Amino acid sequence: MQTVEKQRLFSNQKLIRLIIPLIIEQGLTILVGMCDGVMVSSVGEAAISGVSLVDMINAVILTLFAALATGGAVVTSQFLGARQPDKARKSAGQLVMLAGSLGIAAAALCLLFGRQIMGVFFGSISPQVMEAGLIYLRITALSFPFIALYNAGAAIFRSTGNSRVSMKVSVLMNLINVCGNALCIYGLKMGVEGVAIPTLISRMTAAVVILVLAASPKQELYLQRESLQSVDRKMMGSILHIGIPSACENTFFQLGRLTVVSMIALFGTTQTSANAVANTLDSIGIIVGQAMGLAMVTVVGQCVGAEDTDQCVYYTKKLMIWTYLLQGLTNAMIFLFVDPLIGLYSSLSAETVDLARLLVRIHSFFAMFMWPAAFVLPNALRAANDVKFTMWVGVGSMVVFRIAGSWLLCVYLGMGALGVWIAMIVDWVCRIGFFLPRVLSGKWKGKYVPG
Repeated sequence: MQTVEKQRLFSNQKLIRLIIPLIIEQGLTILVGMCDGVMVSSVGEAAISGVSLVDMINAVILTLFAALATGGAVVTSQFLGARQPDKARKSAGQLVMLAGSLGIAAAALCLLFGRQIMGVFFGSISPQVMEAGLIYLRITALSFPFIALYNAGAAIFRSTGNSRVSMKVSVLMNLINVCGNALCIYGLKMGVEGVAIPTLISRMTAAVVILVLAASPKQELYLQRESLQSVDRKMMGSILHIGIPSACENTFFQLGRLTVVSMIALFGTTQTSANAVANTLDSIGIIVGQAMGLAMVTVVGQCVGAEDTDQCVYYTKKLMIWTYLLQGLTNAMIFLFVDPLIGLYSSLSAETVDLARLLVRIHSFFAMFMWPAAFVLPNALRAANDVKFTMWVGVGSMVVFRIAGSWLLCVYLGMGALGVWIAMIVDWVCRIGFFLPRVLSGKWKGKYVPG
């Protein structure tokens, strides 16, 4: 048995060292988001509305950066698994170049066409909300190159199985953000600028720190100056081969969420508030799953690079079992203790509380059994370069079930937010119906491995 264990690319201890920092990092992001929401609420209703609307736009853009980082992590992990460190370092440099370019382009787009973008997404909002949103959008847009570079640096470390570095830098970034918000909002009595400026400073700091660390030759995988000074079209093509389909899928997902929120808004404040509270609490229930999805990319990517499909299957099964156990426990706790959790929102009406409780329990119950197969399992396919399949399934299911299904149940049949939640579960069923047979069929085996 010990001989078999030595042949494994990842021991249990190595997996745990990879996964725990990822869980902490994901949990910290959720917690800081909740803290930011509380602090923004003291600035005024126009500020709350403007910031929350722009955050939806920002989520779409950040999804693009995350998708690109995923592409880089897959390619770099495969080179590491293939024992080609020189190519791994080169791919890391190309990822940083791509990330910086995409961040600059996104920033320029939002700075030049911010008002038009707000108009397209949110139509005729009040002048006060528009101005607050534009201030927030323009300042946070300046941070796009830096958060894109941070994601690239984090992907470099995760591809080696070293997620502790990205976790520590994330802790630093979020501490600067929260403390900066508290200082600017409560101490300096700033408005929307007090929310946006700390975001910019924290992302700048995180980008500089993680890239400096990534450039250290002491690291297993480090950035080289040569890889940052020349464009390797083949290498960039390999990264974009993974990144573009992931970006399309995730962008459609975020745009779908925007569309669904606009449907729920037709039913008034109670439905909108209950949906917002449920979304926040539900995000706690998928922290483990999101972390496991990132771990899946690293682990399966290295197995693919080593051209060892048996280990791909072995670790996919293992990480899925761990995900079901840990996420099942988390969601069971949320299901049981939903009332104290909703009680954190003291100003909600009884009707809002009742609806939020129902929505949270629907999500937490089905997430125990379905969410990992719908969202963690496809990362094994992405790590094996089977990205077009996951893209078409993700986009198709989002359009047909999440968006069209939500319109049918929420708007046409008048079910409101409950209809959206039912459509969401149907979307999960569709994803599982495609992803699980794909994994079991083995059609993903033998996909292109960079050489």
